[in-house]
Amino acid sequence: MTDVLNPRDAKEVEDAVRWALGNDKALELAGQGTKRGIGRPSQTDATLDLSGLTGVTLYEPAELVLSARAGTPLREIEKLLDDNNQQLAFEPMDYGPLFGLDAGLGTLGGAIASNLSGPRRIKQGAARDHFLGVSAVTGRGETIKSGGRVVKNVTGYDMCKVLAGSWGTLAAITDITLKVLPKPETEATVVVEGLDDATACAAMAAAMGSSCDVSGAAHLPDHVASYFDGLPKPEAATVLRLEGVAPSVRHRQEALLALLRPFGPVALLEAKDSTALWRSIREVRPFTTELARGRPLWRISTAPGQGHAVAARITPAAQMFYDWAGGLIWAAMPFADEPDAGSIRGALADLGGHATLVRAPAAVRAAADVFEPETAGLRALNKRVKDGFDPKGVLNPGRMWAGV
Repeated sequence: MTDVLNPRDAKEVEDAVRWALGNDKALELAGQGTKRGIGRPSQTDATLDLSGLTGVTLYEPAELVLSARAGTPLREIEKLLDDNNQQLAFEPMDYGPLFGLDAGLGTLGGAIASNLSGPRRIKQGAARDHFLGVSAVTGRGETIKSGGRVVKNVTGYDMCKVLAGSWGTLAAITDITLKVLPKPETEATVVVEGLDDATACAAMAAAMGSSCDVSGAAHLPDHVASYFDGLPKPEAATVLRLEGVAPSVRHRQEALLALLRPFGPVALLEAKDSTALWRSIREVRPFTTELARGRPLWRISTAPGQGHAVAARITPAAQMFYDWAGGLIWAAMPFADEPDAGSIRGALADLGGHATLVRAPAAVRAAADVFEPETAGLRALNKRVKDGFDPKGVLNPGRMWAGV
């Protein structure tokens, strides 16, 4: 049985990593385990459970800044921000339900380590774009600090950008400082009904190229549309979100409706239905059902104009939908033991982009490239970074790529 280490503060995290170094042990880093199924299967001797590092340590609403310990549940942070009419603008998704776990278990550290982002990424970026400061323990057993509490600061190397999206392979994050933003006063969603994938991508491109300041753009094909909340009809829907003060939203929605009418029938979702719709898009609702959880799931990123072309190269039996104006494709494969990696990697080699195998049986993840295969140059660079932070491979070894 794997040992579990439960540090309660940053000093105990440092002690745990030094224990692992001194005893030639490898550590799996975990919070609530909502993303444990992402990546290659664990090759570790013990689990460093960071869920005990909780609590907001600084919140200054007027300065739009918040600091918290890495194990703090995202739901607690979002509740605190909501009470002050603010939000995490990168709109982090919740991976837990994709693996059969309860909603709302994800932690702030997990959001940063996986560089989470939701539908608003096309306007506000991902977690790393809001990541101001960090304290962490490297695989050398040393505590490092970087960044600060303001957007512009000069404190040496930008460790935040390196650690965001590193999946715990470089350091155990203990404390995080983030930029937060005001919530929009209201929102609305323009719906174009019944489009095929190629036409939908063209409609989203037109919307994104307009002055309407779209904050979410997705296409939900007819075979998955019924899973999403708030839609007026269970048929293919191309949806564009507008957020801001009410007069601005009203003005922009009229302009967007006029722009999109040539593509097909249009409808409008008011704030309540719009909020419900985008929550279900963010949580990838079609692929959280018990039946869907038995199928390999891909998260494919490409140029928005190429989204439908990439999707056309994937097996027709796959279920999928598009976010990020066609630049993000969520695709569930039809058979549990066949992720169809060859066709997906081949399409991206020709058309550009990268793909992550988010969900698959452990045996499949051990044999396939879960993250985008490295080029020789990138492999050498990643190894140098890994050796700088964790030369003995103590932290999450092999999680992203074999031997790293």
